[in-house]
Amino acid sequence: MTLDDRHNQSYDLNERMIARPVDTKTRILDAAEKLFGQNGFDGTSLRDITAEADVNLAAVNYHFQSKDSLIDAVIARRVEPVNQKRLEMLAAAGPDPTVEQILIAFLHPLMQADFSPVYPLMARILASPDVFITRLFKKYLVVIADRFGDALNKALPELSRSEIVWRMHFTGGAMAHVLSRAHAMPELMPDHVAKFDHQTVLAQLVTFAAAGFRAKEGF
Repeated sequence: MTLDDRHNQSYDLNERMIARPVDTKTRILDAAEKLFGQNGFDGTSLRDITAEADVNLAAVNYHFQSKDSLIDAVIARRVEPVNQKRLEMLAAAGPDPTVEQILIAFLHPLMQADFSPVYPLMARILASPDVFITRLFKKYLVVIADRFGDALNKALPELSRSEIVWRMHFTGGAMAHVLSRAHAMPELMPDHVAKFDHQTVLAQLVTFAAAGFRAKEGF
């Protein structure tokens, strides 16, 4: 073996050693995401996750320190990129965006992402009020709610802030409904609907939500 061969072998080994923690961390996150969705947060132990990920407990402790930190990391991995794109799109819409532009910035990043692997996890979060409030809303969504609430208040000054919040909740509910049934939606549509893709769904949802936001308060 030449000196160059030994150098290349050492370089390849170092590369694998550097890559291994990233791969291990991803395996742990993937396993935790799957098991939390299947069994719930309380019903999943760290030993369940290590068995699923084929790692030892020390690896989980090294990367995440605790089960609580792991839960946060699982949620953050899915939510933070969507939120970042939302804020970028809202900023790109300018200082006075229309209601439609605001709604597109809010909905498009989530509609574009493939959440089908994490539908069970999303269902668990939405079905657990304490998890939704403390681990999702307060940590990752309150800033989004404030920024988009401000933009909608500016676009619709005739509405009170509480009315804006009500309509944001209903829009979020419609969005969750569509996402959770995306695989079945084509089967529920009339035969003459030939096109069913993210852009079509987004356009329909924005049209629906914008009309709701522009409606007068009360009956």
